[in-house]
Amino acid sequence: MQATAPKPAMGLFERYLTLWVLLCICAGIALGRGLPELTQAVASMEVAKVNLPVGVLIWVMIIPMLVKIDFSALSQVRSHARGIGVTLLINWAVKPFSMALLAWLFLRHVFARWLDPAQVDSYVAGLILLAAAPCTAMVFVWSQLCKGDPYFTLSQVALNDAIMLVAFAPIVALLLGISSITVPWATLLASVLLYILVPVAIAQMLRKHLMRKGEDAFNRATAAMGPASIMALLVTLVLLFAFQGNAILQQPLVIALLAVPILIQVVLNSGLAYWLNKRLGVAHCVAGPSALIGASNFFELAVATAISLFGLNSGAALATVVGVLIEVPVMLVVVAAVNHSRHWYECSLPATQTPKS
Repeated sequence: MQATAPKPAMGLFERYLTLWVLLCICAGIALGRGLPELTQAVASMEVAKVNLPVGVLIWVMIIPMLVKIDFSALSQVRSHARGIGVTLLINWAVKPFSMALLAWLFLRHVFARWLDPAQVDSYVAGLILLAAAPCTAMVFVWSQLCKGDPYFTLSQVALNDAIMLVAFAPIVALLLGISSITVPWATLLASVLLYILVPVAIAQMLRKHLMRKGEDAFNRATAAMGPASIMALLVTLVLLFAFQGNAILQQPLVIALLAVPILIQVVLNSGLAYWLNKRLGVAHCVAGPSALIGASNFFELAVATAISLFGLNSGAALATVVGVLIEVPVMLVVVAAVNHSRHWYECSLPATQTPKS
């Protein structure tokens, strides 16, 4: 089966995701303070440290996104070698480690006086989880907005997802260990199994079933699943903020402080990827999505793993949610920067050099 380039569009939910998250903050805090018995009942529904309602919501959130990934696109990787090389360098050798450094610098030193010392380790862990998984579904949207090569976007997402199956747990464990944060390997591996391996397997079986009905039927089905995915994310956020409400009200600056290293990381990694692609003579339609996937995160996976490792009311869960809060507006700024610099990018390539992917 030949890989098909997806044709995403930024719908109402995606375009105003930041607004929905803000509403979830208000609803969650109100729920936690108004109905504490209900939130405690939800929190108690656990099996082997996995909260069952949240686990179901995470699957509903992740699987529709993974259905869009066509692993047969891995055959196209060689035709986009330079752009893919930059993407892999940023996603796996720069982004997780730069975030660990920024988290250490800002949370343990610059902002230490304004943060609860008992939660700092948890905040650091959340930021590391956020940076350890490259973005999946939303990259298609960002790529479309900057007129990126859809086949390059498809192949780089498929490759990153394949690498994530084996690299996510070791990188997270390494960086948490360096940060002196103890995480049981069994719990981390269980999170990878529950929130990566199993959903990928289910999504690929579902994808194969839908593709038998034709591409139009597949596109209609994935479009229909999109709102369910977003709604599951929003309900999960309401539950998170129901538990985080008191902490946020006591420290209202905490969200802004957590956002600072995330914003710096976005600028650092997108700018570095964009510059490296330019230096290598890569075409702008490849450099754009390469920079965008280097800047964005698979925040759904980060939220799920943070909940499994540290709990619903942890600082780690809150830190990953900050990533959700600022993802859309920040990435739209990166898209605008990529679009507005197209003329500079293409004109500054050496005259004798043919842009390559």
